[in-house]
Amino acid sequence: MIDNGTPIRARRPAPAARALALLTAGAIVAAGFPAQAQQGLPLIRDAEIEQLLRVYTQPILRAAGLAQQNIQVVIISDRGFNAFVMDGRRIFVNAGALIDAQSPNEIIGVLAHETGHIAGGHLSRLREQLAAAQTQSIIALLLGVGAMVAGARSGGNAQIGTAAIMAPQESIRRSLLAYQRSQEEQADRAGVKFLTATGQSAKGMHDTFKRLSDQMLFTSRYVDPYVQSHPMPAERVAALEGIAKTSPFWGKKDSADLQLRHDLMRAKLSGFLERGDSVARRFPASDTSLPARYARAIATYRHSDLRLAIAQIDGLIQTQPENPYFHELKGQAQLEGGHPAEAIAPLRRAVQLASHPELIQILLAQALIATNNNKYAEEAVTLLRNALNREPEAPAAYTQLAMAYGRKGDIAQADLASAQAAFLRGDLKTARQLAARAKTRLPVGSPAWVKADDLVNVKPLAGEKSN
Repeated sequence: MIDNGTPIRARRPAPAARALALLTAGAIVAAGFPAQAQQGLPLIRDAEIEQLLRVYTQPILRAAGLAQQNIQVVIISDRGFNAFVMDGRRIFVNAGALIDAQSPNEIIGVLAHETGHIAGGHLSRLREQLAAAQTQSIIALLLGVGAMVAGARSGGNAQIGTAAIMAPQESIRRSLLAYQRSQEEQADRAGVKFLTATGQSAKGMHDTFKRLSDQMLFTSRYVDPYVQSHPMPAERVAALEGIAKTSPFWGKKDSADLQLRHDLMRAKLSGFLERGDSVARRFPASDTSLPARYARAIATYRHSDLRLAIAQIDGLIQTQPENPYFHELKGQAQLEGGHPAEAIAPLRRAVQLASHPELIQILLAQALIATNNNKYAEEAVTLLRNALNREPEAPAAYTQLAMAYGRKGDIAQADLASAQAAFLRGDLKTARQLAARAKTRLPVGSPAWVKADDLVNVKPLAGEKSN
């Protein structure tokens, strides 16, 4: 299931963290940070893609000594090629990077680079540098103002004081940028080290940066290298090539099975995120490969004929009957096409087959609830509770849980679930109101009552309004 409407999203960072995100050393290219910090990043959740990204990252994280830190890869609904880190728990990658990466090795190289930032503690060190720079900036400002006042009193040139302010500020800025460039170089080296330790080639990493370098070649000719947060493209690629080619795995290729899964991921993203005519050009009818058929089936159900789409999806299932995500797609198409009862069987099969079925469990519960048949209420509650054990920050799941409890006539639990959904959406006022109402119906001191009490007393984050 791809959800890029009101997706499950990370908690909103505090204003200081949002500012740091714009300066983070983890960005590959300055392709534009999504300007939706107040509402959360526009994220994509999908069981198939997230499972594949786990396959990509787990060996790298083990090599980096980070396997126990539960680091997640988060997908941003943005067509640009970009990836970055904002904390020590998440690697953010644009959907555009996943679509444009021709092989698993290319995107694995990007993830290895970002892992290098986390393993190197670059974010915490950058915060220290920013704090030191702020102190230096304040001192420079005070000295400059003092020079201006002294110049004015003595009848001298006030521009001397202005220069006394501006020169240190520029020096501090360049020092910070130099520090960021060194972090990028360190992350490149660390990424190659992790790839080599896991028996993987760094060629994909090199090829990715080479492609980006070629795209930036003209504009970078006129750029001052000392005011950039990243090494100059040509220099970076040359240095990376020198390191990467020393690996004994330089010429190693991805397995055919992994390449197919990668191509299916790219096709899925194209089918969901691109216009129907764009999908048709990218995957013409003459292309009978499984990824092309996957993309066209998705585009067909989204843009035209549900009956034809179901026939196409059935063809996919016939080719790979144990692929949980083909069954999931059939259920999602039926549900979104207004046939929730028909969606139940394929979604149940998908839950049985998937190794991490949490997102599919939420979709199945939604189908059960959408039938308006109260006999499914208890099953929906069980599915959602199981999913929320692994996906505790899922407002959509809490919304469905509230509906399921409502079908059972359990108004107290329905209010509590609605309060939790509102809290995760950032609507603290509604969350408090619903939680307060839930408390009046729940046994005092019970686990549910304690949760409701916590929501009633929650304080807004710095910079947030409580509405």
